[in-house]
Amino acid sequence: MIKAGLAVICASLQMHYAAAQAVGQALPSWQEGTMDIHHINTGMGNATFLILPDGTTLLVDAGALDPTEARTQSPRNTRAMPGPERQPGEWIARYIRKVAPTPVVNYALVTHFHDDHMGTPTSISKKSRQGKYVLAGITEVAEFVPVKKIIDRGWPEYAYPRPVNDSMMLNYRSFLEWQVKNNGLRVETSVPGRNDQIVLLNNPEQYKNQFEIRNISANGEIWTGIGNATRKHFPELKDLRPDQYPSENMCSIATRISYGKFDYYTGGDTPGVLQPGVPAWHDVETPVAKAVGPVDVQILDHHGNRDSQNDFLLGALRPRVLVIPVWSSDHPGHDVLDRIYSQRIYQGERDVFATGMLEANKLVIGEMLNRLKSDQGHIVVRVGKGGDTYRVIILDDQDENLRIKAIHGPYQAR
Repeated sequence: MIKAGLAVICASLQMHYAAAQAVGQALPSWQEGTMDIHHINTGMGNATFLILPDGTTLLVDAGALDPTEARTQSPRNTRAMPGPERQPGEWIARYIRKVAPTPVVNYALVTHFHDDHMGTPTSISKKSRQGKYVLAGITEVAEFVPVKKIIDRGWPEYAYPRPVNDSMMLNYRSFLEWQVKNNGLRVETSVPGRNDQIVLLNNPEQYKNQFEIRNISANGEIWTGIGNATRKHFPELKDLRPDQYPSENMCSIATRISYGKFDYYTGGDTPGVLQPGVPAWHDVETPVAKAVGPVDVQILDHHGNRDSQNDFLLGALRPRVLVIPVWSSDHPGHDVLDRIYSQRIYQGERDVFATGMLEANKLVIGEMLNRLKSDQGHIVVRVGKGGDTYRVIILDDQDENLRIKAIHGPYQAR
């Protein structure tokens, strides 16, 4: 009788929790056993904040374009959200502090070294409290929210495929060195094939055999899908001229996050559509897709740029929900959107959401953009307990009230 009563109470609470997610109201807080994936729209690059089932937190990228550049002030680029009075890293940190069960980032994953994924120093950037580095993107997030562990593709040498010594990387490395020495920050390079670099920290036994974060690829080393085995996709550098080396995007970290039946894929700026005259190994999406397999939700590679989302990737992943992180009028390409909706590549429904679609893009792409389920706002994927179902919740990004604009689903995880 007691167990039956508890079951009724739990069911009642779950129904109340679902009902509380109503348009016009503030987003209800994360609950133990659920998983939230927040695609944060600052208008200045990628930032995805995850609250894992036991409350462990993960930030994937913290982009911060230079708001003083001509390109960011043109109609071809999205405007800063919620506004220009704060830098993107601070907006991200403030968002995290509002939604996280505790104000801490347990893991931060930097997919690759571009400003729209990690932040770049600008003429208006502030110095850290200690004056040791400039606040931009991930370095600014850490100024307002403690970051415990950072994983990237280059630590500690940052020399593949060539040394990276621009001002952005020098500032990032100064940040890492200071934080490691003074705040106990842990830094690791992503190791493809492993599933133990990002793990649940608060209650792992509760979700044993239910939850996994698998490293799929980094620097052209790609998981085979068997055990922890990997293979090298790129040729040896000694066999290439420097101008033939893999690009930064090609070296992106790709990751699959699984909870019960639910799977989510994020791949930074991984390219997959070959440009004229380049060798076949420039397509990284295809071997990555072979390892990832079907997923429920995917954030588009390279913002949906024209070199991404090839036929094989879409046919292998078959996502039910796709998220487009937009900051430029070529996000996504017309042909990319055509592939996404194509029933020839894979059949079935798919819902597409964009963080901030530009009028410039609407004018070029036209009618097909009317099929988007949402074209403005923070995009929250809220996965139910056990990973069987999920919803997509659109939040107003004009202020910090986290007001719900729309709710889609529930979807059944596959």
